[in-house]
Amino acid sequence: MQFNRMSGIEKAAVLLLCLGETATAAVFRELQPADVRTLTRVMMGIEHIPAELASEVMMEFQNAQKKNPGMFIKSHEFIRRALAETGDERSEQLYQEVMSGVETRPLETIATMQPRMVASLLEGEHPQTLALILSTQKSDHTSKILKYLPDDLAADVMYRIARIEKVAPEVLAQIEEALMREIGGIVSKEQQEVGGVDKVVDILGRMEKGSDRAILDSIESQDPELAESIRKKMFTFSDLVNIDNRAMQMILREINNDTLTMALKTAPEDLKNKIFSNISNRAAEMIQEDLEAMGPVRLSDVEAMQQTIVKLALKLEEEGQIVIPGRGAGDVLV
Repeated sequence: MQFNRMSGIEKAAVLLLCLGETATAAVFRELQPADVRTLTRVMMGIEHIPAELASEVMMEFQNAQKKNPGMFIKSHEFIRRALAETGDERSEQLYQEVMSGVETRPLETIATMQPRMVASLLEGEHPQTLALILSTQKSDHTSKILKYLPDDLAADVMYRIARIEKVAPEVLAQIEEALMREIGGIVSKEQQEVGGVDKVVDILGRMEKGSDRAILDSIESQDPELAESIRKKMFTFSDLVNIDNRAMQMILREINNDTLTMALKTAPEDLKNKIFSNISNRAAEMIQEDLEAMGPVRLSDVEAMQQTIVKLALKLEEEGQIVIPGRGAGDVLV
């Protein structure tokens, strides 16, 4: 690092490191958070300050300074303590943001976030702000984010993106500052899983029969793959072992032997025994013989047949013809 090639912010960072933590804390108290972030980011990259450089910096900013011996800096510890001494309750959060490096370029951070999370985070923003943000992202990422926005909002945002030609740097700076307040706490800390398919399955499993089906149908109209993932976890093929014989017989009456045979390819033994006990001996023998003679098959084909049977079971439950234990709020057998 040569003095005559240093920027003003680099000289300020060296000066603060030379002045010490207490003096730096006093300076930080007088600065805006954005300025503190800029300074600490530069300070983090400094591990050694040569004596000559320290002297030149001190002379320029203080006009009178003797040569200062070179020093090695534990910048992370220095910055944490300096921020703490400001007395600002946000100091720890600011430190985490600085250490993560994400506070400086929120727009770049959005590029690494899951599209569904970005949409959820930004849906409440003004369409013009959304358009400006998404116009900075790669087209593929933007298209995935738009998929999770309401159709009318997505259309409005696309229109506004089409109308954007140039954006002043200060406008982008303001947007990034606003974004930092939104995403700083999310990406600078370990994320906690609070949602996802498992959460939805748990909620739907506690709802009254019919309500869960309506919600699932609505999800399917927007995202068939997600709906299928939820269905697979809501009630699996293996769960059929828990239904009573009458319900099993009603299901099996609607399933042809080819579908049943393929579905049983990977079924656990207790489920096979349950099914065989609810069909004729002759039918059970034929299916067992077909299973033994069956060569390797694609797992996806087996799972497809199992899902066919699961969907039928859920349909019969919705119609009130069978009861599936453990599903639906208030299900009590009397």
